[in-house]
Amino acid sequence: MTFDNRVTRLFGIRYPVIQAGMVWVSGYRLAAAVSMAGGLGLIGAGSMKPELLREHIRKARALTDAPLGVNVPLLRGDAADLLRATVEEGVRIVFTSAGHPGLHLPMLKDAGCIVAHVVPSLKHALKVEAVGCHAVVAEGFEAGGHNGYEETTTLCLVPQVAQAVRIPVIAAGGIATGAQMLAAMALGAEGVQIGTLFAATSESSAHDTFKQLIVDAGDGGTVLTMKKAAPVRLLRTPFALRAMEAEAAGADKDEQLALLGHKREMRGMFEGDIEEGEFEAGQSSALVRDVAPAAEVLARLLDEYARAKEVLCAT
Repeated sequence: MTFDNRVTRLFGIRYPVIQAGMVWVSGYRLAAAVSMAGGLGLIGAGSMKPELLREHIRKARALTDAPLGVNVPLLRGDAADLLRATVEEGVRIVFTSAGHPGLHLPMLKDAGCIVAHVVPSLKHALKVEAVGCHAVVAEGFEAGGHNGYEETTTLCLVPQVAQAVRIPVIAAGGIATGAQMLAAMALGAEGVQIGTLFAATSESSAHDTFKQLIVDAGDGGTVLTMKKAAPVRLLRTPFALRAMEAEAAGADKDEQLALLGHKREMRGMFEGDIEEGEFEAGQSSALVRDVAPAAEVLARLLDEYARAKEVLCAT
């Protein structure tokens, strides 16, 4: 199967599939594996200090010379240092999220970087285009991790954004099958960004407990909580249920942040602490069948896409 659209040409990849940059999950092994298989792997810098990010970039480059990128959440206090490390290590594909990309675009563009930004709403997508990003990731609230306050679904967000902007649109949120990828393209996207499916792969740096929780999640296996602090989608574990109970009891923003505390993401996703950890995953976890190598997961996705397209064309 071959693809030739603005997303594949922009990033120099064979398939318009981007592996999301996830905290504690997408290190150099996963990013390199996806890139070697023809997609675009992203190193998730959100759980790294600049020197550790440099180490992951160098290790990824030792494994492959295929295009790969780095995701930087701009809400981090050291976001500028992470972006500087990315550029200095020779990475020229940058995905940003959770902040204003315009503040960093001059430096990134001067370095020759291609920049995509993740948004939860049409309003933010228009701003991303206006400041000069090369692509926009339209992420519905089915996605794992932090979500927009609007709670707009991927099915509704992607066509709104695709109709309103001229830059390439990448769909994200709740996508884990080839049929969903085809649907996203029909809605106007030219690529998909996928997180949860790739979190449950052999090369993911997620704890084995986290991977198995994704596989076992099933229907209704995630919750959206902490809405007064920062809406986040989590697997339905003891901490997630406590957060929901506090929210239902009227906990304000400060109380929710106090409950969240520090390092819950690490304790959950990286260390596997079911009782006290936070496990960020999307509703697509109900569609993840097993833990497999990233290349196999991508091959399955593309096969499902081709079969879904054949069925659609035959009807």
